[in-house]
Amino acid sequence: MIRVLEKAGCTVTYNAAQTCCGQPAFNAGFWEDSKSVCSKFIKDFSGSDFIVAPSASCVGFVRNYYSGLFDNSTLHHEVADLSKRIFEFSEFMVQVLKVDDVGATLQGKATYHDSCTGLRECRIKAEPRKLLSNVKGLELIEMNDVETCCGFGGTFAVKFEAISIGMGEQKVENALATGAQYLISTDHSCLMHLQGYIKNKGYSLQTLHLADVLACGW
Repeated sequence: MIRVLEKAGCTVTYNAAQTCCGQPAFNAGFWEDSKSVCSKFIKDFSGSDFIVAPSASCVGFVRNYYSGLFDNSTLHHEVADLSKRIFEFSEFMVQVLKVDDVGATLQGKATYHDSCTGLRECRIKAEPRKLLSNVKGLELIEMNDVETCCGFGGTFAVKFEAISIGMGEQKVENALATGAQYLISTDHSCLMHLQGYIKNKGYSLQTLHLADVLACGW
């Protein structure tokens, strides 16, 4: 992601002291523990022009849940500012930088998986597809039920393992039916879940993050 952003003209810094956005603890019901982690996140990224993440899950949590956690607190205004500066990678490229072609090349057929947080919390749909459509040599084919959840859902995969695996199976089978060699997404959590199922079945389908695709061929 950093390589692609730098090629697009950005000066990128990485705070090595940064930690989690706080979502896992929040989703598990530990709101106070989550709040302390979120407070550190706010401090770690203060002063940045933009915050770009390779995960819509993190971005969606910061945008949609920080305001509730810090309502009527001394950090209220910082949280409001933070939510305006944080972007998922593909939306930052297309909406902010106005770049949809980085000169990437990848030969083969691919299908794209919409992560739930990307689609429903961040309203990201066209941006990754626009970027992928300009990758030379890549044929993008839409799978059936493309907007259906892959079954990961964080702790959902642990608490409801059988359902999670069944949903992952459905997603992978739909991807395979397109004849694609690559299954691409913007969220590592989805890709990790789907790759686990693919590896277990011995399929040749390869999972790739969007940033990996855009960093190919140059």
